[in-house]
Amino acid sequence: MSAPSKDFLPSLVGSMSVGAAGNPTVEMIEAAFAHHGLHYRYVNMEVTPENLGKAVAGAAAMGFVGFNCSLPHKVSVIDHLDGLGESARIMGAVNCVVQRDGQWIGENTDGKGFLASLQAITSPEGKHVVVLGAGGAARAIAVELGLARASRITIVNRDRSRGEALSHLLQESVLVTSCYQPWDIPFTMPRDADILVNATSVGLYDADARIQVHLDSLTADQVVADVIFNPPQTWLLREAARRGCRTLDGLGMIVQQGVVCLDYWTGCQADAGVMREAVEQALGLNSTP
Repeated sequence: MSAPSKDFLPSLVGSMSVGAAGNPTVEMIEAAFAHHGLHYRYVNMEVTPENLGKAVAGAAAMGFVGFNCSLPHKVSVIDHLDGLGESARIMGAVNCVVQRDGQWIGENTDGKGFLASLQAITSPEGKHVVVLGAGGAARAIAVELGLARASRITIVNRDRSRGEALSHLLQESVLVTSCYQPWDIPFTMPRDADILVNATSVGLYDADARIQVHLDSLTADQVVADVIFNPPQTWLLREAARRGCRTLDGLGMIVQQGVVCLDYWTGCQADAGVMREAVEQALGLNSTP
C-alpha cells in the first residue's frame, strides 16, 4: 500500500485547566500554526483536579508533544512529570510541559513571557525593580528578573509572610539582592527604582480600577509594567504614561508566553504580531465601535 499523499494526523498540543471555555490562548496559538504552516493543532481541555493524572497519561498515550497547564494545576501537575526546567524548579510551578526524549519536562513561561516583553523596551540587568504582589505571577516574574541579573528586587505586598517568603526565595535560590517592603497606602515608588511591575489582579476587566500607588512618585525615567491583559491599558498604565513613563501592558506578556511555548514544542520562532492580533480579536479589543 502506497503512503498517503496528505498527512491527516497533526501533532497535538493543548491546555489543561478548569474554566477552559474562557481561555483565548487557543486563538493565538492556532493563528501562529496557520501563519507558519505548522501541521499542529491546539486543544482546550477541561480537566478537573481529580482527573489530572489521567489527563497527563492520556496526553502521552495520544502522542501529544506538549501542553499548557493553567489554574488550578500549575503545582499539582509536577507530581505527574519526569523533570523540571530551572525556572519551574525554583518557582515550584509549571505552566508549560514539553516532551523531551520520551519524558515530560515542566517549564514556566509566565516570567519568561514578561521578560521578553520587557526586553523590547529595556533590559532589567543592573536595574532596581519593584514588584507589587507576591502571588504566582509576582513569583514567576521576580525569579526571571533575578536570573536576568536585576541588581535588586523589592517585593511590596500587604501580607508580610508571603512578601518575605518571596524575597527570601529570591535571595536563597536566585542569589539576587531582595527585600520586602510593606504596602503603605498609597505606595510610594523609591527614587532609585527603575522599573515598577503590578503583578496583582487589580484592574482585570476594569479599566478604571485604581491600584494604591502614589502617582506623583513616578518619574519619566522609569518603566511601569502591568500584568493585566484585559483591558491592556489599565488605569495605572494610563496615569504612568501621562507622567512620561514608558509603559508595558500585560497582553504582550501573554503573547510572549505563547511564543516561548511554541519554541519549546515546535522549534519555531513564532511571529508575535500575528499572535497578538489574534488574541486581540478573540477578546474584542481591536473592534471598532
